[in-house]
Amino acid sequence: MNVQTVLVSMLPEHLLLAGLCLVLVLDILGRAPRTSFALALGTVVAAAAAAAVLSAGGYAAATFVGQLSVSPATSAGKAIVLVLAVPVLMLSRDEFRDAQFPMLALASLYGACLMISADSFLTLLLGLETLSLPVYALVLLAMQRKDCAEAALKYLVLGGTATGMLLMGASLLFGWSGTLAIDAFARALDAPSALARAGAALVLCAFFLKAAIFPFHAWAPDAYQGGSVPATAYMATIVKAAVLLAVVRLFGAAELSPAMIALVAVPPLVSIVWGNITAMRQPSFRRMIAYSSIAHAGFLFFALLGAVEGRFQAIAFYLAAYGLMSLVAFTALPHDGDDAVDDRIDSLKGLFHRRPYAAVTLAIAMLSLAGIPPLPGFVAKFLVFRNVMAAGHTELAVLGLVGSYLGLYFYLRVIQYMFMAAHPYGATQAALRRHAFAASLVCLVPVALLTVFPGWALGLLRG
Repeated sequence: MNVQTVLVSMLPEHLLLAGLCLVLVLDILGRAPRTSFALALGTVVAAAAAAAVLSAGGYAAATFVGQLSVSPATSAGKAIVLVLAVPVLMLSRDEFRDAQFPMLALASLYGACLMISADSFLTLLLGLETLSLPVYALVLLAMQRKDCAEAALKYLVLGGTATGMLLMGASLLFGWSGTLAIDAFARALDAPSALARAGAALVLCAFFLKAAIFPFHAWAPDAYQGGSVPATAYMATIVKAAVLLAVVRLFGAAELSPAMIALVAVPPLVSIVWGNITAMRQPSFRRMIAYSSIAHAGFLFFALLGAVEGRFQAIAFYLAAYGLMSLVAFTALPHDGDDAVDDRIDSLKGLFHRRPYAAVTLAIAMLSLAGIPPLPGFVAKFLVFRNVMAAGHTELAVLGLVGSYLGLYFYLRVIQYMFMAAHPYGATQAALRRHAFAASLVCLVPVALLTVFPGWALGLLRG
């Protein structure tokens, strides 16, 4: 083991760990409330910059042979996750003044980075649990919501079930291949052995659970609704991005057999349709975003059907576009003190007359999530369907495209409420949240770049 290789290749992880330790020490000394936020934010920015530099420089190394390695694609994935974490931390500052949220977020991000670089199921499991365990506590931090404990418990049960399925699938793959390397999953996709296919199916279903793919989605909306806005934003963006990037690493350059095509295609396709249809009926904004995220997770898994050479690029761009626009939506939500009332979609009526900037940014987010050109969401969906058609799955691409149109209704309904409906009687002028406003600006800058220069961004994401 080369010490220099370990230090350089895992620089983002080292920075996150150092920041976490410093926040813990400051908390013990009683100084964390004043400095933990700034320290955590600086740590995440530094880690994101380190990952971006490693990716742009084409750095590749086997940090721990057979367990963990780094490539330009994995570093680009880490950079995406860490960049998305910056506005989440900024958003959290308006609701949490102590060190709990920054500590939990840094610990979870460390696990996300481990997942993305994992070469074995042992490292993958370690990263997955390090990512997930702090998130259960993040949901519990929303003590102003009466259902936060129930939401955390349901999310814990979902996470525990996913872990059990992953372990069972990995054990079956180990029994078939004699190795815990994750490339056993890719080899099992077209293997004739029933044991290999069963193991691959269980592993894939574990990630379906983590990403809330139909029919494993049932409690995910409850967890989203019960958490605070920053915790929900974290689950909807960071967790989903880390899970999908780990799935891309699992599949590698593997071609799908006809039997596996059905498994990879049908649940995501149903998720697209079900998520969009169910989102139409939701009175809660967070719950609507939860079902919207189920549909978007369907698109992301749908991209696995595409041509191998464009698979990482399509998923990485989609994660960046979806994550940024979701965070813009969360930063624009009104905050008048009553969390339950603020979460209702009805509270957005007449928002343009009360907070024009928030209404405009939220409208941009809704249009992009709906896939309206020229916004990044359109480019992301175009990449997915183009790659699926290039792989010869034209019929599936058409079905997915039809399913995507179902989401137009509830996205446009939000816009109609903000610009065309009269604001409710007695609605007050919401106070400007400085950190949420700053977080929205941080998101809109890369959104503008992705809109104007999508080719430049795609060139950086060639995996």
